[in-house]
Amino acid sequence: MAADDKNFLLRIVQPGLAGLMDGSVSTLAPIFATAFATRSSHDVFLIGAASAVGAGISMAFSEGLSDDGVLTGRGSPILRGLVTGGMTFIGGFLHTLPFLIGNVHTALILAYFVVGIELLVIAWIRHRYFKSSLWLSALQVIVGGGLVFAAGVLIGSS
Repeated sequence: MAADDKNFLLRIVQPGLAGLMDGSVSTLAPIFATAFATRSSHDVFLIGAASAVGAGISMAFSEGLSDDGVLTGRGSPILRGLVTGGMTFIGGFLHTLPFLIGNVHTALILAYFVVGIELLVIAWIRHRYFKSSLWLSALQVIVGGGLVFAAGVLIGSS
């Protein structure tokens, strides 16, 4: 692997993938718990937006403060923090957007579709940049996302 490719992988792809995975998966439980508990698209949108923003800030600081990049060669902690935080926000906010639709049932259907696309994109990135099996990667992210989704539905339905 060329040095430029390795730097891109360590400084952009890996932090971005970690953020996308965290944002896409960790926000599922609060979003879907709220949807099933309240049946209010407005409430779901607020909880989803707050979750995405909070997770993005948290992950940005976590990545930025975890490693100054000198020992590991991972580059600027500020850049890695911005990439991780930005991708965490995007991952959490994309499946929040459908709840701008007033009808919660319609919003849920669209959100399911968006989550499915997010998980497939994560699997593809893992396959493309980390040479993992596309099918195994898809299975792993779908099982992980499914567990968090199920937790949200069970909690919201109780």
